[in-house]
Amino acid sequence: MTEFTELSYALDTFYFLICGVLVMWMAAGFSMLEAGLVRSKNTAEILTKNIALFAIACTMYLLVGYYIMYSSDGGGFLPNLGFLIGAENSLDAVTAGGEDAPYYSMRSDFFFQVVFVATAMSIVSGAVAERMKLWAFLAFAVVMTAFIYPVSGYWTWGGGWLAEVGYSDYAGSGIVHLAGAAAALAGVLVLGPRKGKYGKDGAIYAIPGANLPLATLGTFILWMGWFGFNGGSELKMSDVGSANNVAQVFVNTNAAAAGGVIAALILAKLWFRKADLTMALNGAIAGLVSITADPLSPTALGACLIGAVGGVLVVASIVTLDKLKLDDPVGAISAHGVVGIWGVLAVPLSNGDASFGAQIIGILGIFIWVFVASLIVWFIIKAIMGIRVSEEEEYEGVDIAECGLEAYPEFSSSKK
Repeated sequence: MTEFTELSYALDTFYFLICGVLVMWMAAGFSMLEAGLVRSKNTAEILTKNIALFAIACTMYLLVGYYIMYSSDGGGFLPNLGFLIGAENSLDAVTAGGEDAPYYSMRSDFFFQVVFVATAMSIVSGAVAERMKLWAFLAFAVVMTAFIYPVSGYWTWGGGWLAEVGYSDYAGSGIVHLAGAAAALAGVLVLGPRKGKYGKDGAIYAIPGANLPLATLGTFILWMGWFGFNGGSELKMSDVGSANNVAQVFVNTNAAAAGGVIAALILAKLWFRKADLTMALNGAIAGLVSITADPLSPTALGACLIGAVGGVLVVASIVTLDKLKLDDPVGAISAHGVVGIWGVLAVPLSNGDASFGAQIIGILGIFIWVFVASLIVWFIIKAIMGIRVSEEEEYEGVDIAECGLEAYPEFSSSKK
């Protein structure tokens, strides 16, 4: 029995770690997607943001974030403050058996959770692209990953008050994606739109991205990484029930992404008379976000339909936010925020243990906390160091102003 327990522990730990690696790979997906959807003069800077935010998220969550999220009493509102990630499980604890025996390594749990907080922060970078100061963004990343995200994470996955009221979010449509979008919305409101995006007469001018092949590659990387995002949230697979659940989660995740692409592409064709690639890419992300709150309970066809609704919503939301002059270069607020809300609300449609009341409370709790806290932090950063580059630097491109180099120097207009 002891040998079986140890083998099960090792298998679940290994599975957890591999899923964490897949989620870490999503950082590459966000980097490529955002690099493809910004102009070439801003590519190096957006890539710098993405690799730096990942490093900051890993460090701040190690120092304080993980402790805040998982070391507090159940049902609470204010988390305990502390440092580092605690001790590893002992052999005696693993082999003791019983309901309280751990079935995976504590270090694997930290690794899986830290790549989630990096994902939430990645959502912000695309929404504020092409006009935000690099170091202002990185300063916000410190606070977001060390405190803002871990607090609402404690309320939900950490056993806090939202968990007590029955909020259900399997892999984080609200906890991760809505939180990232709420922080992004606050930043966009403080920052303002890019120069030339909106005319004085109310006209909206498209600002095409520089590299759609790169954006498409990024979307496929995210699609692949999402299998770890959702699949790993089953937490184990060493028994028949868990293994079957993991397989269902993979199938549903894939089906929802496909449904999102198809629905977004059809709506774009009907609305714009064109098969808009950027809408199809956002449709894939929307389908994935839609199913993340519960990729286990629906049937495969149900998951496809949930993703399809997300694909429709993301197209409508992108157009609506543009009309409201909320400039989001990559559609992050729509794909992760608006669709994240839909994903959370869709849970009770197939999960009898969830209720619409608890889900709405969770949406409001996460959004209000992250949005208000982020707004305060953005205003503080603006007062201390400013958050927007100069008009001249924006015109020339933030690559030179912020990084001192260009992603595509051979194509620069300054070259003869």
